[in-house]
Amino acid sequence: MQVRFGERLAATALDTRAVEAPAQVSVARQIAPGGPDIRMPVNNKPVTGERWLGRLLNSIGLQHAMAVLCTLLVVAYGASAFLPISRDQCEVLFVIIIGSLGWLMLAALSRKERAVAELRAGEERLKAQSALLQSTLENMGEGLSVFDRDGRLMAWNRPFVGMHKLPLDLKSATLHDILLAQAVRGDFGPVIDPEREVRERLESFYRDVPIVIERTTATGRTLQIRRRAMPDGAVVSLYSDITERKAAEQKMEQARKQAELANSAKSDFLANMSHELRTPLNAIIGFSEAISGEFLGPVADKRQLEYIKDIHTSGQLLLSIINDVLDMSKIEAGKLELAHEQVTVQRVIAEAVRIVGEAARGRNLNLVTRLPDDDIAVWIDPRAIKQVVLNLLSNAVKFSHAGRSIYIRAALDAAQDLVLDVEDHGIGMTEEEIERALQPFGQASSVITRTHGGTGLGLPIAKGLVEAHGGMLTIASTPGRGTLVRITLPQPSGLPALVSLMRSLEQGDAEPQRAVA
Repeated sequence: MQVRFGERLAATALDTRAVEAPAQVSVARQIAPGGPDIRMPVNNKPVTGERWLGRLLNSIGLQHAMAVLCTLLVVAYGASAFLPISRDQCEVLFVIIIGSLGWLMLAALSRKERAVAELRAGEERLKAQSALLQSTLENMGEGLSVFDRDGRLMAWNRPFVGMHKLPLDLKSATLHDILLAQAVRGDFGPVIDPEREVRERLESFYRDVPIVIERTTATGRTLQIRRRAMPDGAVVSLYSDITERKAAEQKMEQARKQAELANSAKSDFLANMSHELRTPLNAIIGFSEAISGEFLGPVADKRQLEYIKDIHTSGQLLLSIINDVLDMSKIEAGKLELAHEQVTVQRVIAEAVRIVGEAARGRNLNLVTRLPDDDIAVWIDPRAIKQVVLNLLSNAVKFSHAGRSIYIRAALDAAQDLVLDVEDHGIGMTEEEIERALQPFGQASSVITRTHGGTGLGLPIAKGLVEAHGGMLTIASTPGRGTLVRITLPQPSGLPALVSLMRSLEQGDAEPQRAVA
């Protein structure tokens, strides 16, 4: 801190001389009313070298007794003129009185010396506190200034001077002088009338507190200024140089915009490419299917027929990959549109089981569905949830051990939300492999990629479609034992009652028809 703050500390030290300090204190008092409580260690060890005479001199009770005794002796000496007392006794009495007065004078001097020593110790502690406070404020990373209610600069530190670089003697500068120098220098931008600008800023300086503002200096640095009012009407300001932080925020914002542009360009590219690829691919699939089915006549060479079937299978696989990539791009871009309608879970699962049934039979796998007898009506996008079930079943068929079973379960939980499980007894995954498999184009391991193939989009697409419904997809897996994938899809609160009402209406409509027939 600078000169004005030191003067305030000195004035406080002078005020403490009127009060006798305690003999031993463990912490320092506040420097000024409302000031910081700075704790300083002091020596609390008792003085072991005091003599017994010093202890007698410092005994307040003994001093009071000696004062009373001296008073009585003086009265007795004065009454000796009227009492039959010898001259020798009067002299002894006089000597005792003189000794008592001398002892009282020594005790008074000892008490004064002790008070002076304690006062000096208090001044030393005050100096240490002032030095500590000054060192703390000078070495803090933020600039500090304190202006009193009359605009006088009462305190500041080196960072404040370094941030503002004012051409003024701050020891005698006022808030008006500082604002005027900044206005003339251009710190506040182009100013036509500096005096008017200073008056407006002076009014807002004391009125608009507390406040946090940002300002760019003439050197291009960005300062964050935090102002608060003090109890005596003064205003304390903290100045932080946030130039690097603002630059980092701008870089992050630019990176975010570039990522959004890149993602948008990727989505546009995939959409265009999928359209351009689908058109010739559909022709390849259609013509190869027509030739392999021998709709235009028999194929003489059976090897050519096998080649045509391979072309048809590869075309369908390529179309499936293109559809997966397009779906993944829509999910990542947040452009996936769902068409909700009321469907039964049994129907969606039955269609998915029928599609993957041939592949399951080819690997000697048994698809087991465990569903309630009553239809489970849910409010979902049937195409999206069918795609989810297909992806999960395809993974289960691909990674299950031959001859084992795959279980498909569905039910409503206590909250009437749909819970759908797909469980296999295959190779399983570790936690790290699960996390990797949920990433787009991720595979649990390179060995799986070589042995089982795939694009690594099945689980990410399923997860994205479930989350688009507001649901959740979780995976529990043990290497070598299998994997359980659970889907939870929230349902509207009034859906069960609506389903019951629609069923009753359907039954009511059917009964008159049977009667008429």
